[in-house]
Amino acid sequence: MSSRMSVMRNCLGGSPGPLIALVAAIALTGCRQQAPSEPQFPAAHRDVAPIVADSFSTEDARDRVGEAEEVMRLAGVKPGMRVADIGAGEGYYTVRLAPLVGARGRVLAEDIIPATRDRLAQRVQRENLDNVAVMLGLPDDPKLPAKSFDRVFLVHMYHEVTSPYAFLWHLREGLKDGGEVIVVDADRPTRRHGIPPDLLKCEFAAVGFDEVRTAPIAGTDAYFAAFVAHRPRPEPGAIRACKLNA
Repeated sequence: MSSRMSVMRNCLGGSPGPLIALVAAIALTGCRQQAPSEPQFPAAHRDVAPIVADSFSTEDARDRVGEAEEVMRLAGVKPGMRVADIGAGEGYYTVRLAPLVGARGRVLAEDIIPATRDRLAQRVQRENLDNVAVMLGLPDDPKLPAKSFDRVFLVHMYHEVTSPYAFLWHLREGLKDGGEVIVVDADRPTRRHGIPPDLLKCEFAAVGFDEVRTAPIAGTDAYFAAFVAHRPRPEPGAIRACKLNA
């Protein structure tokens, strides 16, 4: 049997029998039209920092300046909330968010590196954090359950996202109505593991987000920014990449 007939049989779910070649071609065309196409997103018009470690700094050093407490206060995290820690690494924020949201809340901790995800899962189990789930995401899609989260945290990792427009486009589907994306990053070029605030705001705006709060984080060179998806999510082909210096 020809390869064309075999493909047609797979598409239609049965043997093509004595059908003529023209019918086979029409059936194949219809089969191809039913296959979903991958959305095409613009590339980042800036450098992307390489992933060099699964931890940003030592936990003791971050605790001395009260980073997590300040960020969670600015983010308005409360008991009962559902939050996601994307690019969770060794779990600095994960293990601090878990007691704050409490037994009625939930934390989803995610990383894209399997070995890092596994170490994080071991830590969650070791510390008996029953309200935390750990999963593996994709570089351009965190795979969040739809309309599930009050807050999504991107802490010292956004500058490492290789396809920021695809990443944010998929991520926003995981937010509840009124949910916020919380970014913590350094005000420096992306090649130096940071992102200028104006560039961050532009990339989020390209996918329909508005910045609602921003503040420096005392004792560090980092800043806090919160975004809400107030505007409709654009079609991927309608997204215009930002071209600010980075």
